Amino acid sequence: MKTVWTVYLVILAYYLLGTVGIYFINRRKEPRARHEGWIKLLFAFIVTNIVFFSIGFNTLFFRILAVIIIAGGFFELFKLYRQSGYSHFRFFLLSILIMAVAAAGFFLFSRMEQGLILFSFLILSVFDGYSQITGQLFGRRKLFPKVSPNKTVEGLIGGAVIAVLSALVFRNVIEEEPLKAIMLAAVIAMFAFAGDAAKSVYKRKYGVKNFSNLIPGNGGFLDRFDSLIATGAGIALFSLLA
Repeated sequence: MKTVWTVYLVILAYYLLGTVGIYFINRRKEPRARHEGWIKLLFAFIVTNIVFFSIGFNTLFFRILAVIIIAGGFFELFKLYRQSGYSHFRFFLLSILIMAVAAAGFFLFSRMEQGLILFSFLILSVFDGYSQITGQLFGRRKLFPKVSPNKTVEGLIGGAVIAVLSALVFRNVIEEEPLKAIMLAAVIAMFAFAGDAAKSVYKRKYGVKNFSNLIPGNGGFLDRFDSLIATGAGIALFSLLA
C-alpha cells in the first residue's frame, strides 16, 4: 500500500508539470479550444486515476476494466463501420482481426504480475501525455501528415525520451536493474506508439475525429485506451516468447 501511494505522488508531480505545459500550449489557442484542452486534461486525469487504482489495489478490478475496454473497443469499431454504410469491408475485417489478437494479448496482460502491469501503465501514460505536450510546444515536422496531422517528430522523440528516463523513476515497481527497466520502457513506448498509429489509420479511413463521445474531450474507448491495449498485447507477447 505504501508503494502505491508513493508512486501516486510521483504521478501527481508528472501531472502538475504536464499541466504547466498545457497552460503554455493553451495560451496560443482560441477560448473554445482552450476550454476543450482543459476538459481533455481533466477527464484524462480521472481515467488515469481509475486505471491506476484498479491496478494498484487489486488487479481483479483491472481485469474487469480490461473486459469493459475490450468490449467498448469492438463496439466502436462496429459503430464506425455501420455509420460508413458498411464500406471498406476488407479493411474492417482486417481491423477486427488485429483487434481480436490485441484484445487477447491485453486480457492476458491483465492477469500478469501486478508490478509489471503498473510499470507498463505508468510508462505509457508518461509517453502519451508528454508526446502530446512536447509535440505541441516544440513540434515542427509532421510525422504522418495524411494519417494524423497533429503528430510530430519532436513529439515522438520528446515523449519517448521522457518515458525511457522515467523508467529510472519507476523501476522499483518491477525491482529491475536500471538497464532492464530502460529497455522495457523503450519497448512499451514502441507498442504505445503503434497502438496510437493504428487508431489514427482506422479513424482516417472512415473520416472521423473521434470513435465516440463516451469520454469528454478524449473521444471513446479506443481514443483513450489504444496505447494501453497495444502495450498490454506487446508485453504479453514478449512474455510468451521469453
